[in-house]
Order: sequence, then structure tokens, then C-alpha cells
Amino acid sequence: QVQLVESGGGLVQAGGSLRLSCAASGRTSSRGMGWFRQAPGKERALVAAISMSGIITYYADYVKGRFTISRDNAKNTVYLQMNDLKPEDTAVYYCAAASAVGVVRAPSNYDYWGQGTQVTVSS
Repeated sequence: QVQLVESGGGLVQAGGSLRLSCAASGRTSSRGMGWFRQAPGKERALVAAISMSGIITYYADYVKGRFTISRDNAKNTVYLQMNDLKPEDTAVYYCAAASAVGVVRAPSNYDYWGQGTQVTVSS
């Protein structure tokens, strides 16, 4: 069983930065991990994903060059560094643990989800 707890969300002005953390209880070092977001009235969408080793990453086009996903398997923690934030980045951000070791893009292939952390970007 894996439990995921996100932290680091908050209110920031456009152009600012936030760093989200996802602390896992239970072994996640053999799982691909991902960050998703869901804005009001919209479907949950993949933001970034990282392989078990941390070597392979994937980013949605709308965050490329601004967000960086990383992981520390010794600490069972995954991070999402978000720079140059825009009002359209406002959403609840979720961390998830996949059933596979690689980069996983489909939400249906994630077994465990955190409760989410709110990110609000003001203009």
C-alpha cells in the first residue's frame, strides 16, 4: 500500500515560482511517478511524469521549459519545480504512483493518488 501526501502549494503572483513535494509512505522507488492537475470544470491532466530511475521524464507542452520533475528515491519523495507561473496554471495538483517503472502518461495506469494541493496564480 502506498500513501502520497502533497505539499508546497499556495498563492503566487504571475511569474513566480513554487516547488511541490510528494512524500510517499510505502515503496515507490520501483514505480514511475507523475504530477497531474485539475482546474475547475476541466478534466484531470498530466503535467509531468518521471521514470523509476529518474532518468526519463515527460512534460506536457504547456509546461515545457517552465516545470521540472525530479525524485529522490532515498527519501521516497517526488518534486515539481514550477517557474514562471501563469494564471492558467491555477489548479489542484495531484501526485500519483504508477503501476509501471517507466514514464506513464495515462491516468488509468496510476494506482495511487494523493489528496492534492491547491496552486493559485494571480495576474
